[in-house]
Amino acid sequence: MKTKKNKLKLTEKPKRRRMTFSFESPEAEGVILMGDFNHWNAKVHPMKKDREGVWRKMVMVYPGRYEYKFLVDGHWQLDPQNEDCCLNSFGSRNNVLVVAAK
Repeated sequence: MKTKKNKLKLTEKPKRRRMTFSFESPEAEGVILMGDFNHWNAKVHPMKKDREGVWRKMVMVYPGRYEYKFLVDGHWQLDPQNEDCCLNSFGSRNNVLVVAAK
């Protein structure tokens, strides 16, 4: 009698989730979203300002924990819509974003 070998089930990679960030600053000339999800690279996620002066950026991120901040006209700003923060290695604070798997 032949026995069937158990096939290893390939684990599926978690799907990325759509996250939208916003920062209200009508007077700002430029706002950049920076964090662990883009390796703190200022060229990856520049934000766009709408008519009301709200800067927005949608990013796709995998489930996990991320630290981030906004760079507003060359100055670091925390996200006023997110109270979750942690200390960073520079002695200041970063916002924390936790993205759950679906």
